[in-house]
Amino acid sequence: MEIRPPLLLRHLLILSIIVGIFSGLAAFVFFLMLDVSSEFFFEVLDSFNPPAPKGETSLDFFSVKLGIFPLWILPAIGGLLSGVIVYKLAPEAEGHGTDAVIRAFHRLRGKVRWRVPFVKAVASAITIGSGGSAGREGPIAQIGSGVGAILADILKLSDKDRRILLVCGVAGGIGSIFRAPFGGALFGVEVLYKRDAELDAIIPAFVSSITAFTVFEVLMSHVTELKFASTPIFIATDVGLQSPVELFFHSLTGILAAGVAIAYVKCFYSIHNLFRRLKAPNILKPFVGGIITGAIGVFVPQALGMSYGYVQLAIDGKLVMSVALLILFGKILATSFTVGSGGSGGVFAPSIVIGSMLGAVVGDLASNFAITGAKSNFVLVGMSAFISAVAKTPLASIMMVLEMTGSYKLLPALMLASTLSYYLSGDVSIYSEQVNSRVESPAHRREMTVDVLENIKVKEAMTPADKVMTLSPKNTISDVLLAINSTGHLGYPVVENGKLVGIITLEDVLRVPEEKRDSVKVEEVMTKEVITISPEASLEDALRLLEKYKIGRLPVVEDSKLVGLITRSDIIRAHAKAISSIS
Repeated sequence: MEIRPPLLLRHLLILSIIVGIFSGLAAFVFFLMLDVSSEFFFEVLDSFNPPAPKGETSLDFFSVKLGIFPLWILPAIGGLLSGVIVYKLAPEAEGHGTDAVIRAFHRLRGKVRWRVPFVKAVASAITIGSGGSAGREGPIAQIGSGVGAILADILKLSDKDRRILLVCGVAGGIGSIFRAPFGGALFGVEVLYKRDAELDAIIPAFVSSITAFTVFEVLMSHVTELKFASTPIFIATDVGLQSPVELFFHSLTGILAAGVAIAYVKCFYSIHNLFRRLKAPNILKPFVGGIITGAIGVFVPQALGMSYGYVQLAIDGKLVMSVALLILFGKILATSFTVGSGGSGGVFAPSIVIGSMLGAVVGDLASNFAITGAKSNFVLVGMSAFISAVAKTPLASIMMVLEMTGSYKLLPALMLASTLSYYLSGDVSIYSEQVNSRVESPAHRREMTVDVLENIKVKEAMTPADKVMTLSPKNTISDVLLAINSTGHLGYPVVENGKLVGIITLEDVLRVPEEKRDSVKVEEVMTKEVITISPEASLEDALRLLEKYKIGRLPVVEDSKLVGLITRSDIIRAHAKAISSIS
């Protein structure tokens, strides 16, 4: 994390307040647009009146109820309209939006075209309002990020500051529309990475988020009787752990959430790739996706729209297991076809619903074992665990569920399940543009290496082959242990006739039973597919490979021959030496 001079930090904090004000205003307008669109499609064009969460209410803009269209055709109409709007005006506004924000941060210097927030708002309101299975997070993230990026452009700020204001816009938009300022700020800094966070932006993100939340609450208080600031989106009563045994089932929820998250992401991107290959104009693909979503809605009408009302019913214990399972699978398919086809909307709301239904199912199972904890406990734990796994935002997931439900007594269970799901789901994420860490981000690559590693070749920093201890494929495992004991190194290149044929590590050795170590040869257990690097490559390339494959050393190979070995320590020494010479 960079330490910023106080004057520069104050400058950013003032700008983050400005971003928060406009993000809160944008969230308010977008909320109204969603309400108008949903009421028009569901209540005017059809007579579908899905339940709402207790913390939200429709504002009743229309008194006319025509009921002239069947429910199943509405997502197709919305898909057609949003497709025309997006692909004619701003193609980058297609899909779930958050990926576009992440891509802008990492690869586009934080730049967002001015028209994108407006196009995204209109297209998403139509998609979601017409019954498309999507949510607010992607649109408001892209709208908020656009606010930050536009302000940075007006003030001609640096790329670094533009990126920070982009994060502030995301935090402000999410924190306000979900009424979760703490979680919104964490989401803004976490969602960019799978295993890291944008720490430089965390304080400005908090300032922006609470500012946006305040603006949103003040404006909403004038159009609704609900006291938004004191009313979470979902109302959960009698929440809290009743017995330590309950934690076992919450652990099970975390494990199942990881599995369902993997299946969901695979389903989503399979359908997304199918639509990419579809030989049809992009402008019509959301229409096709809408037709299929409508067909799903014939059998599972609960999967249409944001479906938040059914989450409330699950919290209240009013959904039986069979219905919860139906909504779970229906939501996965409907979201994949709505957003995967290019429809404009977020994937966070569907994740809330899917996770809630999973938790409801586990809660029903737990009740068969005389677990006395409220079923709402399991719904909220499932919500947090699933979001953590699918979005790779564990801290934000926990905090947002707490804020959206006001259920702070459940924190230990949320932490347990969300941590399990986060790690067990591996690198799977619904956000394909996420990178593992700041080291892999183009946004940080130059500043973290001060351009030095790009200009140093591997051959200048490596340990040459004549100083590298190697082993033969014919050596025994006992020979490897002797080498480890004498040198302390945990891995060795395996060389035959000067050519690299594999690598063996202590981990490989420990898999061989002690009684067989004198007879088993290195070639029988070594890793044969070795990650290598050329002596002409840069140290930046070497560091990227070490990070990507989570390894500690890279054999340096030229024409299949081992010419050296490069380790993290070698890179650090070369970097320090170069910085010292510059100083």
